[in-house]
Amino acid sequence: MTQTSLQRVLTTLGHKEPDRVPFFLLATMHGAKELGLSIKEYFSKAENVVEGQLRMRAKYRHDCLTSFFYVAIEVEAWGSEVVFCDDGPPNSGMPIIRSAEDIKHLEPPKIEETACLLKVLKTTELLKAKVGDEAPIIGVAISPFSLPVMQMGFDKYIELMVEQPDLFERLMKINEAFCVAWSNAQLEVGATAIAYVDPISSTTITSREMYLKTGFKVAQQTLAQIKGPTATLMASGRCLPIVGDLAQTGTAIIGVSVLEDLAEIKAACQNKLTVLGNLNGIEMRRWTPEQTETIVKDVIAQAGPGGGFILSDNHGEIPWQVPDEILMAISEAVHKWGRYPLNWVENDD
Repeated sequence: MTQTSLQRVLTTLGHKEPDRVPFFLLATMHGAKELGLSIKEYFSKAENVVEGQLRMRAKYRHDCLTSFFYVAIEVEAWGSEVVFCDDGPPNSGMPIIRSAEDIKHLEPPKIEETACLLKVLKTTELLKAKVGDEAPIIGVAISPFSLPVMQMGFDKYIELMVEQPDLFERLMKINEAFCVAWSNAQLEVGATAIAYVDPISSTTITSREMYLKTGFKVAQQTLAQIKGPTATLMASGRCLPIVGDLAQTGTAIIGVSVLEDLAEIKAACQNKLTVLGNLNGIEMRRWTPEQTETIVKDVIAQAGPGGGFILSDNHGEIPWQVPDEILMAISEAVHKWGRYPLNWVENDD
């Protein structure tokens, strides 16, 4: 029996096999192409993002919608400039924390008074009105532990973490309050779940020992206060050494890197976490449709059996340069090879 997108996702979250492997196409900027707009103009209005999301889902037949605009919107809410470009995601400008002393006086923005955040909430509300419970709507929040990279710069943040633990703890508390309020605001207006974006916790950047002292504790405290399910995204970073720890944070899904063995990841996550991934968005720009089908088929073979797997890219945002024909080829391959039962996996050479 054919399931709705939400039913399909819920089944796989229960580590059972749905009718087909769920498929999240996180092509946030491609909606601008669908509407013939620049990236800056596209993100200027909630209605543009809603229309872009609906058109892409109809076109590529994937299983989620997202009200996500761009990562820098969170520091924009704190007063930072956003730098737009013609062919990539908007980036954060000058850091709002110029010296560690600024943290003593820092206060989180009030969501109900912040125009850029209100746009996202309006987008979420409009998407919910369009799809109801047929498909999940994914909201996004940057983890308190990872947000400081944009708030103050990577080098100063690392120095703060090591040299000024008291101010580090204060910054975590401020960011935690914002992350919880922002996540719950999105859930209140219709988001189904929150993608908790936490690349600094990945073992590509932080050792497990350091993670357990920092990002792990922050995640436990923060996720416990978010009033809905969460998915932790490492934004291409590795996570295999901390899979067991991530399961203890309360998250339901882990976004995994193409740099790690997907079958090994799936085995480590079995019955603890649902795996989201792990197509290489950077390499995707150079794929042919034939390569695409082979890669998608291989990924499904590695992680699809038994449920507990959602096919997506490995970062959480597909680059602007990935052509439509490749996105279509991904969709066609999932619909061809992702139907359960995956009998061909056992028989495939």
